[in-house]
Amino acid sequence: MNEEPILIAAEPQLFVPELSAACAFYVDRLGFTLMFMHGDPPFYAQVRRGGACLNLRHTDGEVFARGFRDREADALSATVTVQGIEALARAFDAAGVEWHQRLKREIWGAQTFILRDPGGNLIAFAE
Repeated sequence: MNEEPILIAAEPQLFVPELSAACAFYVDRLGFTLMFMHGDPPFYAQVRRGGACLNLRHTDGEVFARGFRDREADALSATVTVQGIEALARAFDAAGVEWHQRLKREIWGAQTFILRDPGGNLIAFAE
């Protein structure tokens, strides 16, 4: 019997110039839990909140090529699906996140917001 494969989860890998700053942002500001940090010195970490898991990978130098954000201002690094997006947006606002796009209702009906992490990654949250 051939069973159809089932995709269980996705774990985007975000490239960051300062791993410790990225971990602090996701844990202290966004309420994620640090699952592990690897390397000596550390170069890889994983953070999780509920079913959302993000892998953080240190990279030397700029994460994005010079001029990339000028050309692709809204290019996302990850999207997190959420229930209770209005409460989450209020919590993130109170935590002082850097907004790329505040909470809004999209023309297709979803509510979304986008924030910027310390490495310049844009993370969308959608309900």
